[in-house]
Amino acid sequence: MAPTGSPTMTTRERASLAPAKARELFRNGLSVPTAGFCAGFAQANLIIVPKAQAFDVLLFAQRNPKSCPVLGVLDAGETSSELLAGGDIRSDVPKYVVYENGVKVAEPTDLDQYWRDDLVTFIVGCSFTFETALMEAGISIAHIDQGVNVPMFKSNIRSASAGSMAGPMVLSMRPIPASQVADAVRITSRYPAVHGAPVHIGNPEEIGITDLSAPDFGDPVQIPEGSIPVFWACGVTPQAAVMESRPALAIGHAPGYMLITDAKDSTYLVP
Repeated sequence: MAPTGSPTMTTRERASLAPAKARELFRNGLSVPTAGFCAGFAQANLIIVPKAQAFDVLLFAQRNPKSCPVLGVLDAGETSSELLAGGDIRSDVPKYVVYENGVKVAEPTDLDQYWRDDLVTFIVGCSFTFETALMEAGISIAHIDQGVNVPMFKSNIRSASAGSMAGPMVLSMRPIPASQVADAVRITSRYPAVHGAPVHIGNPEEIGITDLSAPDFGDPVQIPEGSIPVFWACGVTPQAAVMESRPALAIGHAPGYMLITDAKDSTYLVP
């Protein structure tokens, strides 16, 4: 068995971790994509902005619930909540990304250098949450099987703008066997708080994606023969809006390096 904190942990070892233990590993320096970690527990995106911009982000999320389903908000200066009991939003994510005037300036593993007491944290639903349900139904997840980060793409679908926030919808892609696409749609549609059913199935050029081997975020995956690219709304969408709208400061999780929460996946499952 690999050491618990090793990037070479097996799939089973990652899946069996408790969220608090995974956050402890990240706090202590483990920096890896979180797909497959802590089976049964919800993962989440982050967008952290100064209080002066927080209303625009909240309105952007309200107007774009498919890509930006808000699971929780930490008030200015707050660093923990019931979603990460005993945790610290400044250190419990394996990698962050810092934007200044819309340009990525750093990818730190903690926010000690950047934290301010006026920062408001939005915790946004993530499609990693429903991957356990897909795998339990016998649907393989290519990026987990191939040991890489999920591929994410900027699409030509425009998000509804809000105040200073405007930009394209970002989509995560998973190749699904053609015979299982209907099952994938049915399963993920029961998780509306973590992006729900796919936005697009099939021809990526229809949504402005011309090269599946060159994602805007994450890693490319090999598409198995007989599989169809299926695209889900992605919580990196606010970061795409930051890159276009160019606020003075914004912080997010590094795409694919998520906050693992204490909330059960079943919390977000609807009948």
